[in-house]
Amino acid sequence: MSSNAAGPSSKSKAGSSQPSETTFKRKRGVFQKELQHMMYGFGDDPNPLPESVALVEDIAVEYVTDLVHKAQDIGSKRGKLSVEDFLYLIRKDMPKLNRCTELLSMNEELKQARKVFESDEEKLRKVFEADEES
Repeated sequence: MSSNAAGPSSKSKAGSSQPSETTFKRKRGVFQKELQHMMYGFGDDPNPLPESVALVEDIAVEYVTDLVHKAQDIGSKRGKLSVEDFLYLIRKDMPKLNRCTELLSMNEELKQARKVFESDEEKLRKVFEADEES
């Protein structure tokens, strides 16, 4: 009798990790190769079980989707979604916040470098065109 009482509760717990039929159906396995490499980098087998990769993918996609929905709720109050909405959501998780700010500053540096490179490239093109006309 006790096994019957435990049966439905364990099924409901296991079922809660599965996506419901009402949720958005997505293409599975999109991040399979990347996740396999990441799992190996964190100490897993070079070829992890497909079930493990699928589980990690489900967890990661669910986390990102949930984060985006929360950021959308915050951004809808102002009328637009911004990077600050995401930073606000992860403000209590210092490693994530620090990594995000590092990546954002690196992105800005890359933008600046591209801008300088493109302007230098344009200057060189003008010099070569002037030399060819002479």
